[in-house]
Amino acid sequence: MTNLTRSALFAVLALTGCADDDIDSDEEARRAYVGLDASIGKSLTLGFAGFNAASSANIPPQMTVGVDTGTLLITGQVDQGASANKGMRLRVGMVGYSDGVVVLDDENIEITYDTDLDPTTQPYLVLSLKNIPTGTLEGTLVGTYHMTGDIVGDATVNLTFAGTLQADGAGVSRVPGSTTVTGTAVSGEGTYDVNLTL
Repeated sequence: MTNLTRSALFAVLALTGCADDDIDSDEEARRAYVGLDASIGKSLTLGFAGFNAASSANIPPQMTVGVDTGTLLITGQVDQGASANKGMRLRVGMVGYSDGVVVLDDENIEITYDTDLDPTTQPYLVLSLKNIPTGTLEGTLVGTYHMTGDIVGDATVNLTFAGTLQADGAGVSRVPGSTTVTGTAVSGEGTYDVNLTL
């Protein structure tokens, strides 16, 4: 094997070693999650809208649109009765959802998100409301979002919520700035630690 052949082979192997999935690090997981960030608060807001509008166990479906494209739909059930403690079991559905370009570390990132069409396999949002209307909120959001755009693949979130409640003209809602969101977003081989306040 000549030196030239060895050099060419080494270059090919080096390039092959650098090639990897679109999502292969904690940083890429952060990028995968960043476009979902605003939708977390929207999902909670729609859940409360459904809670306040419910006249049976099934909440009326609640929908909003992405800043750029697509829809976000919340469906599911809420506990009935006169108790001051209620639970909600909700599904988060997205179709072509995007809040547009997000700037992260001076880089423009735009991702479009979809969920499974089958509600039983969509992200599962569980909320527990205690001492309504001025008590506390706890909950979880677990599930997978499918991505296209600047990142192609899946992002799986496992989030925990804690906050306080308030009475409002529609019934009950979250106190703005009181809800902490912690957990992880996993994509490919990377994990991003989520920690925000809504």
